[in-house]
Amino acid sequence: MFDFCEDMKKGIVTCKLLKGIKVAGGAVILTLSMGLLSACSQAPESATIIAGSTSVQPYAEILAERYMALDPEAIIDIQGGGSSAGITATQTHSAGIGMSSRSLEDGEKDLWSVEIAKDGLAIIVNPANPIKNLTSDQIRDIYAASITDWSQVGGTKSKINIIAREEGSGTRSAFTELLMGKKEITPKAIVQDSNGAVRQLVADDPNAIGFISLGLVSDEVKALQLDGVEATRDNIMNNSYKLSRQFLFVTSGEPTGIQKSFIDFTLSPEGQKLLSKEGLIPSAEGEAK
Repeated sequence: MFDFCEDMKKGIVTCKLLKGIKVAGGAVILTLSMGLLSACSQAPESATIIAGSTSVQPYAEILAERYMALDPEAIIDIQGGGSSAGITATQTHSAGIGMSSRSLEDGEKDLWSVEIAKDGLAIIVNPANPIKNLTSDQIRDIYAASITDWSQVGGTKSKINIIAREEGSGTRSAFTELLMGKKEITPKAIVQDSNGAVRQLVADDPNAIGFISLGLVSDEVKALQLDGVEATRDNIMNNSYKLSRQFLFVTSGEPTGIQKSFIDFTLSPEGQKLLSKEGLIPSAEGEAK
Protein backbone atom coordinates (compact mmCIF):
# COMPACT_ATOMS: atom_id res chain seq x y z
CA MET A 1 0.00 0.00 0.00
CA PHE A 2 1.20 3.53 -0.68
CA ASP A 3 1.36 6.68 1.46
CA PHE A 4 -1.19 8.97 -0.19
CA CYS A 5 0.12 12.17 1.41
CA GLU A 6 3.71 11.35 0.50
CA ASP A 7 2.74 10.52 -3.07
CA MET A 8 0.73 13.75 -3.30
CA LYS A 9 3.81 15.72 -2.23
CA LYS A 10 5.75 14.08 -5.04
CA GLY A 11 2.95 14.64 -7.53
CA ILE A 12 2.40 10.85 -7.83
CA VAL A 13 -1.06 9.27 -7.82
CA THR A 14 -1.31 5.47 -7.83
CA CYS A 15 -4.71 5.26 -9.53
CA LYS A 16 -5.21 1.51 -9.34
CA LEU A 17 -5.08 1.62 -5.53
CA LEU A 18 -7.67 4.38 -5.17
CA LYS A 19 -11.41 3.81 -4.87
CA GLY A 20 -14.03 6.05 -6.46
CA ILE A 21 -12.07 7.14 -9.50
CA LYS A 22 -14.11 8.84 -12.21
CA VAL A 23 -12.84 9.23 -15.75
CA ALA A 24 -14.33 12.02 -17.83
CA GLY A 25 -12.98 13.30 -21.13
CA GLY A 26 -9.64 11.66 -20.51
CA ALA A 27 -9.15 13.48 -17.19
CA VAL A 28 -8.88 11.53 -13.96
CA ILE A 29 -11.08 13.03 -11.26
CA LEU A 30 -10.38 11.66 -7.78
CA THR A 31 -13.32 11.33 -5.42
CA LEU A 32 -11.70 11.91 -2.04
CA SER A 33 -13.14 12.24 1.43
CA MET A 34 -13.49 15.80 2.73
CA GLY A 35 -10.32 16.76 4.51
CA LEU A 36 -8.12 14.08 2.91
CA LEU A 37 -6.12 16.67 1.06
CA SER A 38 -6.16 19.03 4.03
CA ALA A 39 -4.73 16.20 6.13
CA CYS A 40 -1.65 16.32 3.93
CA SER A 41 0.10 19.36 5.26
CA GLN A 42 2.17 19.79 2.12
CA ALA A 43 -0.28 18.77 -0.61
CA PRO A 44 0.85 20.00 -4.02
CA GLU A 45 -0.30 23.42 -5.22
CA SER A 46 -1.91 21.72 -8.22
CA ALA A 47 -4.56 20.00 -6.04
CA THR A 48 -7.68 21.46 -4.42
CA ILE A 49 -11.12 20.52 -3.09
CA ILE A 50 -14.17 22.50 -4.20
CA ALA A 51 -17.26 21.88 -2.04
CA GLY A 52 -20.75 23.23 -1.47
CA SER A 53 -23.89 24.04 -3.42
CA THR A 54 -25.42 21.13 -5.33
CA SER A 55 -26.82 23.74 -7.72
CA VAL A 56 -23.34 24.95 -8.62
CA GLN A 57 -21.75 21.48 -8.46
CA PRO A 58 -22.61 20.17 -11.97
CA TYR A 59 -21.28 23.37 -13.56
CA ALA A 60 -18.12 23.26 -11.45
CA GLU A 61 -17.59 19.67 -12.61
CA ILE A 62 -17.80 20.77 -16.25
CA LEU A 63 -15.33 23.59 -15.58
CA ALA A 64 -12.98 21.26 -13.69
CA GLU A 65 -13.02 18.66 -16.46
CA ARG A 66 -11.97 21.27 -19.01
CA TYR A 67 -9.41 22.85 -16.67
CA MET A 68 -7.75 19.48 -15.97
CA ALA A 69 -7.68 18.76 -19.70
CA LEU A 70 -5.70 21.98 -20.15
CA ASP A 71 -3.51 21.25 -17.11
CA PRO A 72 -3.06 17.46 -16.76
CA GLU A 73 -1.12 17.91 -13.50
CA ALA A 74 -4.08 19.56 -11.77
CA ILE A 75 -6.30 17.56 -9.40
CA ILE A 76 -9.68 19.12 -8.60
CA ASP A 77 -12.11 17.21 -6.39
CA ILE A 78 -15.71 18.49 -6.59
CA GLN A 79 -18.03 17.71 -3.67
CA GLY A 80 -21.61 18.75 -2.83
CA GLY A 81 -23.15 19.17 0.61
CA GLY A 82 -25.02 22.45 0.15
CA SER A 83 -24.06 26.12 0.20
CA SER A 84 -23.73 26.42 3.98
CA ALA A 85 -21.55 23.30 4.14
CA GLY A 86 -19.31 24.65 1.38
CA ILE A 87 -18.90 27.99 3.11
CA THR A 88 -18.08 26.25 6.40
CA ALA A 89 -15.57 23.99 4.63
CA THR A 90 -13.88 27.11 3.28
CA GLN A 91 -13.80 28.75 6.70
CA THR A 92 -12.26 25.64 8.26
CA HIS A 93 -9.85 25.15 5.33
CA SER A 94 -11.33 21.72 4.54
CA ALA A 95 -11.94 23.03 1.01
CA GLY A 96 -9.95 25.46 -1.09
CA ILE A 97 -13.05 26.89 -2.78
CA GLY A 98 -16.63 26.91 -1.53
CA MET A 99 -19.61 26.94 -3.89
CA SER A 100 -22.66 28.97 -2.87
CA SER A 101 -25.99 29.65 -4.54
CA ARG A 102 -26.96 32.21 -1.93
CA SER A 103 -25.52 35.52 -0.76
CA LEU A 104 -23.06 35.53 2.11
CA GLU A 105 -24.59 36.17 5.53
CA ASP A 106 -23.28 38.61 8.14
CA GLY A 107 -20.97 36.07 9.79
CA GLU A 108 -19.50 35.06 6.43
CA LYS A 109 -18.69 38.41 4.88
CA ASP A 110 -15.03 38.28 5.91
CA LEU A 111 -14.61 35.63 3.20
CA TRP A 112 -13.51 36.49 -0.34
CA SER A 113 -16.19 35.79 -2.94
CA VAL A 114 -16.87 36.29 -6.63
CA GLU A 115 -19.98 35.82 -8.76
CA ILE A 116 -19.27 33.24 -11.44
CA ALA A 117 -22.71 33.34 -13.08
CA LYS A 118 -26.39 34.05 -12.52
CA ASP A 119 -29.11 31.42 -12.46
CA GLY A 120 -32.88 31.35 -12.25
CA LEU A 121 -35.07 29.25 -10.01
CA ALA A 122 -37.75 27.31 -11.87
CA ILE A 123 -41.02 26.19 -10.31
CA ILE A 124 -41.56 22.74 -11.79
CA VAL A 125 -44.43 20.29 -12.11
CA ASN A 126 -44.93 16.99 -13.88
CA PRO A 127 -45.53 17.36 -17.66
CA ALA A 128 -48.92 15.64 -17.18
CA ASN A 129 -50.09 18.50 -14.94
CA PRO A 130 -52.32 20.87 -17.01
CA ILE A 131 -51.26 23.94 -14.98
CA LYS A 132 -49.01 26.29 -16.97
CA ASN A 133 -48.93 29.43 -14.83
CA LEU A 134 -49.08 30.27 -11.12
CA THR A 135 -48.95 33.63 -9.40
CA SER A 136 -46.41 34.41 -6.71
CA ASP A 137 -49.24 34.43 -4.14
CA GLN A 138 -50.46 31.01 -5.26
CA ILE A 139 -46.98 29.45 -5.01
CA ARG A 140 -46.46 31.08 -1.62
CA ASP A 141 -49.77 29.68 -0.37
CA ILE A 142 -49.00 26.22 -1.79
CA TYR A 143 -45.67 26.07 0.02
CA ALA A 144 -47.25 27.40 3.22
CA ALA A 145 -49.97 24.70 2.86
CA SER A 146 -52.78 27.27 2.66
CA ILE A 147 -53.57 25.81 -0.78
CA THR A 148 -53.52 22.01 -0.69
CA ASP A 149 -55.38 20.86 -3.82
CA TRP A 150 -54.65 21.50 -7.51
CA SER A 151 -58.33 22.32 -8.09
CA GLN A 152 -57.83 25.48 -6.01
CA VAL A 153 -55.52 26.90 -8.69
CA GLY A 154 -57.37 25.69 -11.79
CA GLY A 155 -56.10 22.13 -12.00
CA THR A 156 -57.75 18.77 -11.56
CA LYS A 157 -58.88 17.73 -8.11
CA SER A 158 -55.92 16.06 -6.42
CA LYS A 159 -53.73 16.70 -3.39
CA ILE A 160 -50.62 18.80 -4.04
CA ASN A 161 -47.42 17.01 -3.08
CA ILE A 162 -44.90 19.67 -2.06
CA ILE A 163 -41.21 19.01 -2.68
CA ALA A 164 -38.61 21.32 -1.11
CA ARG A 165 -34.88 21.50 -0.49
CA GLU A 166 -33.26 21.00 2.91
CA GLU A 167 -32.37 23.74 5.42
CA GLY A 168 -28.95 25.19 4.55
CA SER A 169 -29.49 24.73 0.83
CA GLY A 170 -28.77 27.85 -1.22
CA THR A 171 -31.68 26.92 -3.48
CA ARG A 172 -34.07 26.88 -0.53
CA SER A 173 -32.62 30.11 0.88
CA ALA A 174 -33.08 31.87 -2.47
CA PHE A 175 -36.64 30.55 -2.85
CA THR A 176 -37.55 31.66 0.67
CA GLU A 177 -35.97 35.09 0.28
CA LEU A 178 -37.32 35.81 -3.20
CA LEU A 179 -40.81 34.36 -2.89
CA MET A 180 -42.00 33.29 0.55
CA GLY A 181 -41.79 36.65 2.32
CA LYS A 182 -42.92 36.24 5.93
CA LYS A 183 -44.44 32.80 5.33
CA GLU A 184 -42.65 29.56 6.16
CA ILE A 185 -42.39 26.44 4.02
CA THR A 186 -44.71 23.85 5.52
CA PRO A 187 -43.05 21.12 7.61
CA LYS A 188 -45.25 18.69 5.63
CA ALA A 189 -43.11 19.27 2.52
CA ILE A 190 -41.05 16.33 1.28
CA VAL A 191 -37.45 17.44 1.73
CA GLN A 192 -34.70 16.45 -0.72
CA ASP A 193 -30.99 17.18 -0.60
CA SER A 194 -30.28 18.02 -4.23
CA ASN A 195 -31.81 19.61 -7.32
CA GLY A 196 -31.59 16.28 -9.08
CA ALA A 197 -33.58 14.52 -6.37
CA VAL A 198 -36.30 17.20 -6.49
CA ARG A 199 -36.47 16.93 -10.27
CA GLN A 200 -36.75 13.13 -10.14
CA LEU A 201 -39.58 13.17 -7.59
CA VAL A 202 -41.54 15.69 -9.65
CA ALA A 203 -40.88 13.68 -12.82
CA ASP A 204 -42.30 10.60 -11.11
CA ASP A 205 -45.38 12.25 -9.53
CA PRO A 206 -48.17 13.97 -11.55
CA ASN A 207 -49.30 15.79 -8.39
CA ALA A 208 -45.91 17.13 -7.26
CA ILE A 209 -44.49 20.64 -7.32
CA GLY A 210 -40.87 21.61 -6.70
CA PHE A 211 -38.24 24.26 -7.32
CA ILE A 212 -34.81 23.73 -8.90
CA SER A 213 -32.07 25.58 -10.73
CA LEU A 214 -33.35 26.79 -14.11
CA GLY A 215 -30.24 25.42 -15.77
CA LEU A 216 -31.20 21.89 -14.61
CA VAL A 217 -34.73 21.87 -16.06
CA SER A 218 -35.12 18.93 -18.47
CA ASP A 219 -37.84 17.29 -20.55
CA GLU A 220 -38.74 15.19 -17.51
CA VAL A 221 -40.43 18.18 -15.86
CA LYS A 222 -42.29 21.35 -16.84
CA ALA A 223 -41.22 24.83 -15.72
CA LEU A 224 -44.24 26.98 -14.87
CA GLN A 225 -44.73 30.59 -15.80
CA LEU A 226 -44.53 32.87 -12.77
CA ASP A 227 -47.07 35.71 -12.81
CA GLY A 228 -47.44 35.10 -16.56
CA VAL A 229 -43.69 35.34 -17.25
CA GLU A 230 -41.79 32.34 -18.63
CA ALA A 231 -38.74 31.05 -16.80
CA THR A 232 -36.13 31.80 -19.48
CA ARG A 233 -32.62 33.15 -19.67
CA ASP A 234 -33.79 36.24 -21.59
CA ASN A 235 -36.45 37.05 -19.00
CA ILE A 236 -33.88 36.82 -16.22
CA MET A 237 -31.57 39.17 -18.12
CA ASN A 238 -34.35 41.73 -18.70
CA ASN A 239 -35.47 41.40 -15.05
CA SER A 240 -39.05 40.41 -15.91
CA TYR A 241 -38.67 36.98 -14.25
CA LYS A 242 -38.13 37.60 -10.55
CA LEU A 243 -36.63 34.32 -9.34
CA SER A 244 -32.92 34.74 -10.04
CA ARG A 245 -29.81 34.40 -7.91
CA GLN A 246 -26.02 34.54 -7.92
CA PHE A 247 -23.68 31.58 -8.10
CA LEU A 248 -20.56 32.30 -6.05
CA PHE A 249 -17.10 30.86 -5.54
CA VAL A 250 -15.83 31.59 -2.02
CA THR A 251 -12.35 31.36 -0.52
CA SER A 252 -10.98 32.03 2.97
CA GLY A 253 -8.86 34.91 1.65
CA GLU A 254 -7.60 36.37 -1.60
CA PRO A 255 -7.17 33.24 -3.77
CA THR A 256 -3.71 32.08 -4.76
CA GLY A 257 -2.21 29.13 -6.58
CA ILE A 258 -4.61 26.65 -8.19
CA GLN A 259 -7.61 28.32 -6.55
CA LYS A 260 -6.82 31.62 -8.28
CA SER A 261 -5.94 29.88 -11.54
CA PHE A 262 -9.22 27.92 -11.56
CA ILE A 263 -11.32 30.98 -10.68
CA ASP A 264 -9.55 33.01 -13.38
CA PHE A 265 -10.35 30.22 -15.86
CA THR A 266 -14.00 30.23 -14.75
CA LEU A 267 -14.24 33.98 -15.37
CA SER A 268 -12.34 33.80 -18.67
CA PRO A 269 -14.21 33.91 -22.00
CA GLU A 270 -13.80 30.13 -22.33
CA GLY A 271 -15.11 29.42 -18.83
CA GLN A 272 -18.05 31.78 -19.22
CA LYS A 273 -18.86 30.25 -22.59
CA LEU A 274 -19.02 26.81 -20.98
CA LEU A 275 -21.43 28.09 -18.32
CA SER A 276 -23.52 29.94 -20.88
CA LYS A 277 -23.79 26.79 -22.99
CA GLU A 278 -25.22 25.03 -19.92
CA GLY A 279 -27.94 27.66 -19.50
CA LEU A 280 -26.37 30.06 -17.00
CA ILE A 281 -26.02 33.82 -17.46
CA PRO A 282 -22.44 35.15 -17.61
CA SER A 283 -21.31 37.10 -14.56
CA ALA A 284 -20.52 40.78 -14.59
CA GLU A 285 -16.94 39.88 -13.58
CA GLY A 286 -16.67 37.50 -16.53
CA GLU A 287 -18.06 40.03 -18.97
CA ALA A 288 -15.52 42.59 -17.75
CA LYS A 289 -12.57 40.36 -18.60
